[in-house]
Amino acid sequence: MAASSSLVKWRYRLIPDHIIGEILSKKWIDNAIPFMVLLLVIAVFGSLIPNFFTAGNLAINARQLGEFALVCLAMMTVLIGGGIDLSVGSNFALGNFVALALLNLAGWPIGFVIPVVILICGTVGLVNGILVGYLRLRAFLTTLVTLIIVRAIVDMLLLRYAQDMSVAFVQSDTWDYMGMGSILGFPFSFIVLVVLTLIGHILLTRSRPGWRAMAIGGSRRSAHNIGISVRRTVCATYVISGMLCGLGGLLYAARLGGAGTDTGMGLEIAALTAVVLGGNSLGGGRGSIAKAMIGAVTVLLMTNGVIRLGLNSGSGPMVLGLTLIFAVFVDVRWLKNRDKILSKVYVSPAYIELPKPASTVPGSGSPFAVNDRLRQVEIIGLGQVEAPEDVILDADDNLYCGTRHGDIVRFFAPTYEKHEIYAHIGGQPLGMSIDRDQNLLVCVGGMGLYKVARDRTVSKVTDETNRSLLSIIDDSRLRLADDLDIAPDGRIFFSEATIRYEMHSWPVDALESRGNGRIICYDPRNGQTKTVLRGLIFPNGICLSYDKQSILFAESWACRVSRYWFDGPKAGKVEVVLDNLPGYPDNINRGSDGTYWLALLGMRSPALDVALRMPDFRRRMARRIAPDEWLYPNLNTGCVVRFNDKGEVLESLWDIGGANHPMITSMREHRGWLYLGGIANNRIGRYRLPDADPNWTGPQTYWGQP
Repeated sequence: MAASSSLVKWRYRLIPDHIIGEILSKKWIDNAIPFMVLLLVIAVFGSLIPNFFTAGNLAINARQLGEFALVCLAMMTVLIGGGIDLSVGSNFALGNFVALALLNLAGWPIGFVIPVVILICGTVGLVNGILVGYLRLRAFLTTLVTLIIVRAIVDMLLLRYAQDMSVAFVQSDTWDYMGMGSILGFPFSFIVLVVLTLIGHILLTRSRPGWRAMAIGGSRRSAHNIGISVRRTVCATYVISGMLCGLGGLLYAARLGGAGTDTGMGLEIAALTAVVLGGNSLGGGRGSIAKAMIGAVTVLLMTNGVIRLGLNSGSGPMVLGLTLIFAVFVDVRWLKNRDKILSKVYVSPAYIELPKPASTVPGSGSPFAVNDRLRQVEIIGLGQVEAPEDVILDADDNLYCGTRHGDIVRFFAPTYEKHEIYAHIGGQPLGMSIDRDQNLLVCVGGMGLYKVARDRTVSKVTDETNRSLLSIIDDSRLRLADDLDIAPDGRIFFSEATIRYEMHSWPVDALESRGNGRIICYDPRNGQTKTVLRGLIFPNGICLSYDKQSILFAESWACRVSRYWFDGPKAGKVEVVLDNLPGYPDNINRGSDGTYWLALLGMRSPALDVALRMPDFRRRMARRIAPDEWLYPNLNTGCVVRFNDKGEVLESLWDIGGANHPMITSMREHRGWLYLGGIANNRIGRYRLPDADPNWTGPQTYWGQP
């Protein structure tokens, strides 16, 4: 049995199962299948066609890509907003014809031709935008009609002017350079594409217009309800599409210098295939510039490869058709099943073996022996606050707590009957501390570390830290800043309970019991935030020790309290102070006699202790049954423990009936009273400490304030 347990322990220590879920949770995973298809295309045609990837052939492909990818960008822009533009091929042909006509027949200078061509094709996009965006016509049918009309106009113009254009020839170095010139060895059209893709990426991911287009593509009704101008934004996507088609047609005209009835024919199918094959959703609201570029390169290589292989004229369209079917299949199936797959593999329990808990049997002589000393605590703010996870008192004896509504509530001394909303932060306030200048510092779940100044202004202190080099998920963002304390030099040490789960799903971290947490330090002297400890099992309470060179921190699911030395001869070392606790430790705060108070937010259960040594069992549980039926820590019984620097537990306070404080997450000693908070409670408790110093306060022991 011992050998089996050792194998399980080493298996879960050496094989990081959670990486699979983290990879699937990344947005770039959408590009994995398109990128694999691109590699497959490169491998197939590279092996079948001699010299397919020579420098000369690559230059030709890059020049063609500069024109074709612009049409793909046009199609992607419309798809992002939840539409479709079947007129891109006809509009491309129109841009090609207008450019040649203005240069060869009208004799216009190139400086005027470029904007006029882009504006004319943009006008076609504007017509589509008005019909689809403002008049709410069906995008598919509307752009199909536009395709037919614009194609008919181009054919009629070619019938009238094709012969005249074929004998006319413009002498322009600029025009020749646009068609066949290079910059640092790269074709001019390719450079234009690179510049536009960079601009497009920034606009799509870093600007309001891009975010709004994505929101509209995701749900037009929801976008309208939050105040986004849906009609105007949809119209703008079609205008941009038309302008990109015009630019592509212009570059095509500069390269070939001729117009024919087959120009742009079938281009809408090729562009749609490329965009969807790259991973952009046909339904809208999901896509990127990178996806469009991957698809464009893939389709271009496939098309040129089919031609180089010498297959018959119908092979190209057939390949594109089959590719489009494959892309649509992958898009629909992946979109439908990705979240299902992720929900089954993301929760990845680890192996953890807790030592036997200390006894809590009444009369056993254990310092944890169950009692009922907290049953008769005084109640403050009953029904006036919700989820006061932490409580703190200032130098004027006023009492502060957070609420789940994102407020900091202040109860006025000495009766604490009158209260007010001291500040509104927005997220769930968790741990709190008061600095030397009596500013209130707050850890806010999902937001980071914030400060409430004495004039009540709220400001962000930090919401990110240095990213781990080997981390798959972006652990630079603070997901669950939990508790904090302040060193004498102003450095703020705070815990982040988990980097894998958000505020609303923190109990799932208990099911994993993996080292997902860390301790972070913010230094106001240089404004830098850095992680000082990683791999902690739900680090929670933080308290500056009396030696002022170390902090005590609690790891809830490991049921222990440790010390981290940040200064002095032991700097960087970690020591266990309390182990084999009977419950899950939360906040830690100083006591008046040089000891510390520790909240136990819940008690261990034998069933969960056994399950922690059975990762496979917990994994199956997470996959097969509803979350509300999972094994969770017992959070129904709260307890407060007092201990000293030697790790000796001196006493414990229980509310065994759970009448006043069924779940205690914090406590503060202040002038002979112990104030109690709980994230699941709707009140604050106050317990009279019979032997405590009636003049001792937290601000006094930290900053010397009365």
